[in-house]
Amino acid sequence: MDLATLIGMIGAFGIVLSAMLLGGSALVFVNVPSMLIVIGGSAFVVLMKFTIGQFLSAITVAAKSFKFKSHEPLELIEQVTELADSARKGGLLSLEGKEVGNDFLQKGITLLVDGHDPEVVRAVLNKDMKQAINRHEWGAKIFRSIGDVGPAMGMIGTLIGLVQMLSAMDDPKSIGPAMAVALLTTLYGAMMATMVALPIADKLTLRAEEESRIQAMIIDAITAIQSGQNPRVIQSMLQTYIPESKRPSSDGDD
Repeated sequence: MDLATLIGMIGAFGIVLSAMLLGGSALVFVNVPSMLIVIGGSAFVVLMKFTIGQFLSAITVAAKSFKFKSHEPLELIEQVTELADSARKGGLLSLEGKEVGNDFLQKGITLLVDGHDPEVVRAVLNKDMKQAINRHEWGAKIFRSIGDVGPAMGMIGTLIGLVQMLSAMDDPKSIGPAMAVALLTTLYGAMMATMVALPIADKLTLRAEEESRIQAMIIDAITAIQSGQNPRVIQSMLQTYIPESKRPSSDGDD
């Protein structure tokens, strides 16, 4: 679970809702026509820009921004070093049955045990990495589109409300509901874009960068293990993926 995403979203909505409650009843901010215009209208407009499959898959990808579990690079490097040591002593077949917490690394180990050529191993892993990055990028594009369309739909709702209000100036009772639609659609559009869609789009972009860096490191590790490099050399090589300030001290190393 990504606490930053969860805490940020809960905190943002909590502050806005608190302001609504402190100013009076929160029910005055609930308007079904406004919600239909902003949420429903935005969904259909964004659907026009993408395929149904891409639109639906974006929801699944967005869920990963909440459930994403970041793999600690140092832990992965330690696991890879142990795997390299086993492979150097007992051959690549000694890795059979080894289980690691990273699915991408597990797939790489399976490819090694199956005896595929280095070019095949690297090509398969590179393709998987590109597909993962592509999924995150498309998800980010869709939510960025929602962030762009939401405020525009809110403005459309505002214009609808103003037209309804101006056309019924002779009926004071209808002015209030029409004005509510006019103002609340703008509020809903701004909230949906600023507090939901755009943060998720940015988080997916961040996830794509994190995942591509980890997977690139794993590809280099798998290639090095297959070529029979020294485990300590592999460890030093992979530590270049970590900022220098976070690398373990070399004191005491042989």
